[in-house]
Amino acid sequence: MLFVVVAVLTVSYASSLKTWLQQREHIADLKAQIAQSEQEISVLEREKRRWDDDAYAEQQARERFNFVMPGERAYRVLDKNGRPLDVDQPLSAPAGTEEAPTPAWWDVAWESVLLAGDPPTAAETKQDAPADKLEAPQQ
Repeated sequence: MLFVVVAVLTVSYASSLKTWLQQREHIADLKAQIAQSEQEISVLEREKRRWDDDAYAEQQARERFNFVMPGERAYRVLDKNGRPLDVDQPLSAPAGTEEAPTPAWWDVAWESVLLAGDPPTAAETKQDAPADKLEAPQQ
């Protein structure tokens, strides 16, 4: 009989304990949501205070709407299709403006050694002659 009473009490307390633990977990989740909401509220209040500053409002107007003050001159960079570039897009040089890579010094030195062993002929040097020493073309 004592065993039955203990079993009934254990089952009733176990279900109550389970409910209590679920409620504690739910309360902890709600407290975390409240803390997150309070943090978001503080961020929004700080941004609201920033908008009260005239310098911040002017900066945002310049960035977001491309406003300029009287007497200032604004420039807009366009891509090759005529659309304005975003701030995040990097500028690149147009095709054909890239400089040829400079050869390494050892390549230049080796070409000098090869040229010393095999000097150019007169026909080859005629192409590199100055413009005032060039012959007129035959007609």
